[in-house]
Amino acid sequence: MSLAETSDPSALEDVPAPAGLGRYVLNRAIGAAISLILIVVVGFFVFRILPGDPAITMTRGRRVSAADVDRLREQFGLDQPLPVQFWKYLTGLVTGDLGTSYTYDAPVTQLIGERVGSTLLLTGTAAAISVVLGLWLGQRVAWRRGSTFDKAQTGIALVFWSVPTFWLGLLLLMLFGGTLQWFPTGGMTTPGSTATGLAYALDVARHLVLPVLTMVAVVYAQYLMVMRASVLEEMNADYLTTARAKGLREDLVRTRHAVPNALLPTVTLIFLTLGHLIGGAITVETVFSWPGLGYLTFQALDGPDLPLLQGTFVVFSSIVVLMNFVADLLYRVLDPRLKVA
Repeated sequence: MSLAETSDPSALEDVPAPAGLGRYVLNRAIGAAISLILIVVVGFFVFRILPGDPAITMTRGRRVSAADVDRLREQFGLDQPLPVQFWKYLTGLVTGDLGTSYTYDAPVTQLIGERVGSTLLLTGTAAAISVVLGLWLGQRVAWRRGSTFDKAQTGIALVFWSVPTFWLGLLLLMLFGGTLQWFPTGGMTTPGSTATGLAYALDVARHLVLPVLTMVAVVYAQYLMVMRASVLEEMNADYLTTARAKGLREDLVRTRHAVPNALLPTVTLIFLTLGHLIGGAITVETVFSWPGLGYLTFQALDGPDLPLLQGTFVVFSSIVVLMNFVADLLYRVLDPRLKVA
């Protein structure tokens, strides 16, 4: 709307009033709460349709009687009606009790607490590298649109984005861990190692290389493509023409003017994909035997270890919902257009 148009009082009446921040946050919080409730319900019933009897699985390889199997079912409450099991599951969630793992015979909360740090280390490192690499390459290929550099980088990124994560992980494992033997093939530390301090950190870092490389190769492409598209939208803007007319070099025009304005959709994408990145760690952790929540979930599927599956499912899904909620709030802060209703 031009300055002349805004001088008309009747036109000002059509301008929407600013939306209340409190109402916006409340609406998003209600949506997140509904999603969490659905996660809790689905997290209980979806694993009840998995094939296999946990009591029989726990006695696999041992000679036990039918009475012994029945006692195991009674011990873990598997003989109770489904509504009773669901009520115990709900009350346990409220009190922070996620039940006892059938496989490990330990509280699920304790098992998750022991593994969550490893998963955050893996996914946090991969996310940081993916974001920096994707945004840096995205703005540079956009500024050189149509060049050989642009075609090569976007082509490579799209190829990695299309490759199944488990297949790429196995390929890197066989090449760098098996054939060349440059990096360890699994685990988080060298078995039997008593290293501490810097030696321990370096040992963990060596084990971290291949799983992080796998996650980065698959994830960074989406940041690159979104950043590229955002910069391309800004390239013909009037403010860039003005900046060039002032005598600024192209590098300064890109870094000082185009890139900051193109960051809006990319920043929100980062938070939206962080939760999915943690959830996607299941495949990578399984391939590289990384002792995190993803590998723990894979092991729980063998039972099926229902309390452990329920617990990890709720944790993974809650992280996704939380990241989406943060992205909604951040988008409102960054985009002034959302401050009007």
